[in-house]
Amino acid sequence: MRVLHVEAGRHLYGGARQVAWLLEGLAERDVDNLLACPEGAAVAEEGRRAGARVVEMPMKGDLDLALVGRLRRLIRAQGVELVHVHSRRGADILGGIAARLEGVPCVLSRRVDNPERAWVARLKYRLFDRVITISEGIREVLLAEGVEPGRVVCVRSALDAAPFDRDCDRDRLEGELGIAGDGPLLGVVAQLIPRKGHRHLLAALPALVERHPGLRVVFFGRGGHEAALRREVEERGLGGAVVFAGFRRDLARFLPCLDLLVHPADMEGLGIALLQAQAAGVPVVASRAGGIPEAVADGETGLLVAPGDVAGLEAAVARLLADEPGRLAMGRRGRERIREAFSIDTMVIGNLAVYREVLEAGR
Repeated sequence: MRVLHVEAGRHLYGGARQVAWLLEGLAERDVDNLLACPEGAAVAEEGRRAGARVVEMPMKGDLDLALVGRLRRLIRAQGVELVHVHSRRGADILGGIAARLEGVPCVLSRRVDNPERAWVARLKYRLFDRVITISEGIREVLLAEGVEPGRVVCVRSALDAAPFDRDCDRDRLEGELGIAGDGPLLGVVAQLIPRKGHRHLLAALPALVERHPGLRVVFFGRGGHEAALRREVEERGLGGAVVFAGFRRDLARFLPCLDLLVHPADMEGLGIALLQAQAAGVPVVASRAGGIPEAVADGETGLLVAPGDVAGLEAAVARLLADEPGRLAMGRRGRERIREAFSIDTMVIGNLAVYREVLEAGR
């Protein structure tokens, strides 16, 4: 089976990381993988490491209509049997059109729960033989918009838990991030964009800092909202409590040092950082948005609050900071749950089953 994967992301965020694991797992099952990605994209190196043939090409967004021709030529030249489009930005519709014009089956991974107009969704998803959602929450969004149930299947995102199951590297934390002291340490791992909800935590933080003067929060990630968040930190007088750490490839070294991971997102497909934190034995306080309730077992591996509920967020964080035995127990349960429910093998087998079903139906 020869599969062309199309990933338009330039950075190795959660979605691209899933693509790399999928390529590796499929190669172990004798799938011949090609990867089309932007020039200089971080996923290119990961793809080569996974044994895929990588083709870097211009991918300039939704209006890059020439991408259809580039993908068609690649499909034709390489004898591709199935196309798997992994990105929404500038690759989903164009990749689906390219596959359709070449008469090749196409599946799409849907990783976000952003609502779309019902007529747009019904028209758009007809391009794809299957839409693979990374959570049941996303699947429900598509069904509510009128996409046919037989076209949508859920295969949850996965995590390699082993790198996160380690002791805290406190010296590195203090040396690289400049965080010293023994106060509570919270982390947020997310792009610095509005829908990730950093502002909700900043609104809850003054009361939490008053209760825990040594409390520190680390924002791991980068994005277009960073300047606005930095201004808000200063306006609220939180400069001594909040650290901007940027995008890190070595999160596994830092997550075990956290007392809590906080993820107050307004919208979220599933949340790979939530899985990473639990693999590190760290309980989670998050919003009950999108696929998050599938990632975090409320009351067992963390606490969930309504999206945008600042008072609820503050109360949940305060409750767990005051209950060290409860936090540790949640951390242990989270580590066990990730190993059982979110393995890479399960994710790879699920995607491969979709490929085989689509190809068999085509025959």
